[in-house]
Amino acid sequence: MLRNYLLSAWRALRMSRGYAAINIAGLSVGMAGAMLIFVWLQHEVGVDRFHKKGARLYQVYGLHKLNGEIRTNTNTPEPMAPALKLEFPEIEASSRYSSLSMVFRVGNSLFPESAAFVDKDFFSMFSFPFVIGNARTAFRQPNSVVLTQAVAEKLFGSAERAMGETLVINNEQRSAAIVTGILRDLPANTRFTADAVFGWKMYEMMGYKDESPHAWTNSMTTTFVLLKPGVDLAAVNHKIKDITHRKDPMAQSKMFLYPSSKWYLYNKFENGKVAGGRIDRIYMFSAIAVFILLIACINFMNLSTARSEKRAREVGVRKVAGASRSVLTGQFIFESILLAFLSGIIALLLVSAVIKPFEDVLGQRLRIPYNDPWLWIAFIGFILFTGVLAGSYPAFFLSSFRPVKVLKGSYIPSLGKFNPRKALVVLQFTFAIGLIACTLVVRQQVKYAQRRDLGYRKDQLVSIPLNNLTPPKAELIRREILAAGIATSVTKTMFPMTYSYNSSSGIDWEGKQPNAQISFNRYAVDADWVKTTGVQLVAGRDIDIYKFPTDSTAMLLNESAVRAMGFEDPVGKKVEDNGISWTVVGAVKNFVFNSPYDKVVPMIIEGPKSYFTMMTMRLNSKRKMSGNIAALESLFKRDDPEDLFTYTFADEGYAVKFEGEKRTAVLTAIFSTLAIFISCLGLFGLAAYMTERRSKEIGVRKVLGASVGSILKLISSEFIKLVGISFLIATPLSYYIMTRWLEGFNYRKDIGWAVFAVTGILALAVAACTVSFQAIRAATANPVKSLRTE
Repeated sequence: MLRNYLLSAWRALRMSRGYAAINIAGLSVGMAGAMLIFVWLQHEVGVDRFHKKGARLYQVYGLHKLNGEIRTNTNTPEPMAPALKLEFPEIEASSRYSSLSMVFRVGNSLFPESAAFVDKDFFSMFSFPFVIGNARTAFRQPNSVVLTQAVAEKLFGSAERAMGETLVINNEQRSAAIVTGILRDLPANTRFTADAVFGWKMYEMMGYKDESPHAWTNSMTTTFVLLKPGVDLAAVNHKIKDITHRKDPMAQSKMFLYPSSKWYLYNKFENGKVAGGRIDRIYMFSAIAVFILLIACINFMNLSTARSEKRAREVGVRKVAGASRSVLTGQFIFESILLAFLSGIIALLLVSAVIKPFEDVLGQRLRIPYNDPWLWIAFIGFILFTGVLAGSYPAFFLSSFRPVKVLKGSYIPSLGKFNPRKALVVLQFTFAIGLIACTLVVRQQVKYAQRRDLGYRKDQLVSIPLNNLTPPKAELIRREILAAGIATSVTKTMFPMTYSYNSSSGIDWEGKQPNAQISFNRYAVDADWVKTTGVQLVAGRDIDIYKFPTDSTAMLLNESAVRAMGFEDPVGKKVEDNGISWTVVGAVKNFVFNSPYDKVVPMIIEGPKSYFTMMTMRLNSKRKMSGNIAALESLFKRDDPEDLFTYTFADEGYAVKFEGEKRTAVLTAIFSTLAIFISCLGLFGLAAYMTERRSKEIGVRKVLGASVGSILKLISSEFIKLVGISFLIATPLSYYIMTRWLEGFNYRKDIGWAVFAVTGILALAVAACTVSFQAIRAATANPVKSLRTE
């Protein structure tokens, strides 16, 4: 039986090479697209799901009120982790986690690497295996550091040689660390990316410890806990929710534990409740994968049923010879599985060829485990599923022919105004048109946010780390930069203009309501900050330590902070933070600091009494950029020769914030293009079959004087109508879906009619071009050839 199926399938493929090629091309592209998406989705779903104790792992989150809205904070006060472990017996282990960029010195070489500081329980909580050393001994010494294998080899030549060696951190001899362990390189599907992991004692030795009297109000550290087996999560959450307020009455946040299974995928909160996040993208691209595969299968169904007239006699003869309907159905499904197998092999080759460019688009490393037997089991299952899905309708359709009719030649395919084939074409193009519309909406949203008024000028704005420069040396460099004309204005800042890592709910001010629960972003600047950045003053003046020595404790507020504090005129008001009384000297217009899609949150901008890590300046645009950077490097290396010279441009830092949405736009564009390509392949095949079947009719029309245009209209109009119906169905569906997607952005552009106008014109143009090729070919053919047998 199997041999008979194979011979019949091979004979059918040989007799219809053109249609077999179209089917294989459509299926292989569709399967490749679906496989790429599934490989990526497997990576996304698997992020941090490999930890053996993952079911008991939680991160501590906080909730606080702002203007009647509950906001969620993923950072916590620094003392949180040890306090939780000490005070709550339900918690087996806890660890803080703080990441920083550092420069390591080995011999005379400098290496910029990402680093993290953790408590001693960290490696017993998370499943990051050691190559050398173990979790118990990793942090026995206060100045211990654990390196990944790749970094150990880069710094010392080999992992074995690295053990016991010394790392000098940020070029400070007092901050030397001893290598006490080597980790296996971190997997691609984890959000932890540190190249070096230090114990928390090292964090304190380097002077990073929060020594403020209101440390429980400052949220700057990530906290993880491991619950004991069998512990009731709800009961623990009830116990810990008021811990910050108990430690410091100024702290109003409500704490809760969030499970590790949701950290990555369910990372969006609205009014204190989970409201999706990356999981929405998982659902979106899962649907796209299904749509692409379905479009490819619809091609197969349409082309197979369209050519039913060619195989009607074969079915009739086989039935007369005794073949049952089940046998014929099995034969046709076997043919589709054979085609799916060939397509699957081609699809796998395509995936292997494009996986690297696909990784570049995603900005992620993906892994295809070719040596895993489960991969091949899944691959075979995928082929069988695709083959059965694509071949089921044609198989039942073809096997249903009655031999009496088909052998008499009285079988005529359905030519009514509506038939299943037309419905499948409409369904196919509905998916494709919907994807095009979604792509355009995503691109529109990204461009809209990119054009948002930032509240400052990002061009020529650059920030350079101060590293180990003393204040006198930093001041000397500032003066030299201005004197040389390298920059038109220079200031010092806590962070670059595009990032904020510091927040506090322990801010106090004149007239503060006792129950006010407001978290403020905290920033710090030196003189000439407004002039340098282009931030607009709306009240008062800029901080200027040179004209007003008392401005070391001066403060600026953004508009959101002024409203949150209830000030009508903020100038002269007193604000207390970290035990320091600050005097408000001015207010600035809201400026975009973090996400360009979110509302601007309240921010306090403190004067030089706070701390700086950056020198920020507006470069002189009349000089060459390369010359400016070279001159800056010379100045900084002169006074700080042992540190790496690095810099961050504000426009580049701002552009990074769009990477997620840009990737979504690129991916939807890629897969909508695939959907259109596959759909047009099917349209091309159907048009070719129609012109072949109606060749005599077209010949008669031409002999009777029909023009090329009229014949073109005759053939094309039916397909164009189907695409038009698809457009009418796809438009409201895509509008609803993308409206829901846009609700996730506070700053968003409404969907206009132009998006769907462009989508409709594009879809109709592509369909018309696809069909017109066959139509023009038929219209310009010599009618003698088609009528010579009449």
